[in-house]
Amino acid sequence: MKLTRRQALAMAVSLGTAACAGTAWAQAYPSKPITLIVAYPAGGDTDAMARLYAEKLGTRLGQPVIVDNKPGASGTIGTAYVAKAPADGYTLLLAPSTVSIAQLVLKTGAGASYDVINGLTPIVQTGVQPLFVAANTETGGKDLKDLVAKAKTKTLSYASPGSGSPMHILGEMFNQSAGVKLSHVPYRGVAPAVNDVLGGHVPVTFMTLGPVAPHFASGKVAALAVADAQRSPLAPNVPTLAELGYKGVEVGAWQGLFGPKDLPADIVKILNGHFNEILKMPDVQSKMAVFGALPGGGDATRLAKSNAGDYARFGKIIKDFGIQAD
Repeated sequence: MKLTRRQALAMAVSLGTAACAGTAWAQAYPSKPITLIVAYPAGGDTDAMARLYAEKLGTRLGQPVIVDNKPGASGTIGTAYVAKAPADGYTLLLAPSTVSIAQLVLKTGAGASYDVINGLTPIVQTGVQPLFVAANTETGGKDLKDLVAKAKTKTLSYASPGSGSPMHILGEMFNQSAGVKLSHVPYRGVAPAVNDVLGGHVPVTFMTLGPVAPHFASGKVAALAVADAQRSPLAPNVPTLAELGYKGVEVGAWQGLFGPKDLPADIVKILNGHFNEILKMPDVQSKMAVFGALPGGGDATRLAKSNAGDYARFGKIIKDFGIQAD
């Protein structure tokens, strides 16, 4: 069928308009303030870094980025809020790696309903946080050999910032590998856990470096090992658990930016690009180091792989150890 010149021109205009629609949308984004959800109370590592990123991102986008804390149920309330939000790029989630396993450790019916693998759009992995074994040098030990020897002769306990956290998982994996039974003492957050280790009430903690590092100078607390495959550049003198003979006990933490399901690829690309530049900023990197974090970056698939990998690996560990959140 032959087209008239007018019909052909009309079709060309229509196809051109459709092709440019996505680009035009992306160019217009953002046209209003963005809300960055943190599913935990104000004052923690995730909250502090969210506010750091929000300031930098807002400057680059020319729109305010407002941090909104929606805590509760091990972070599932805030995560569900984002999962159900419109997929327009104006409601985002900055989440720690606990997001991958939170629903798995909650008692039946306690968690909000969403699909953590397919119900969110990964945007960028903002940072990684190696986990350390840290101890009160008097009640826990000055090195890991000392700690394990004490744990085999008397009952010791370890602090974590919450049941079902990556730190809790690390504690139970260490128990199994070392052949000890450190009893778990869950706290509602990092600060009270570190305070009790500092005071000697709980001899050991499994923790990110930031909260415990300020106490190293006094000699009251020491980092005994790191649970990564390699030593951390944040504490290069601290050996890995594998170096000390405890194989397979590798647990790390990370943080990532997510959006609702079906977030347009153009918006993901814009946000990912800005974050990759933000994470290169020296002042951002220095502030992240204070919280025991190293910059992440890369494309969205890096975050997607971390999320799916933790869900699969730790899901099995959670089931095997019977780990549950309070």
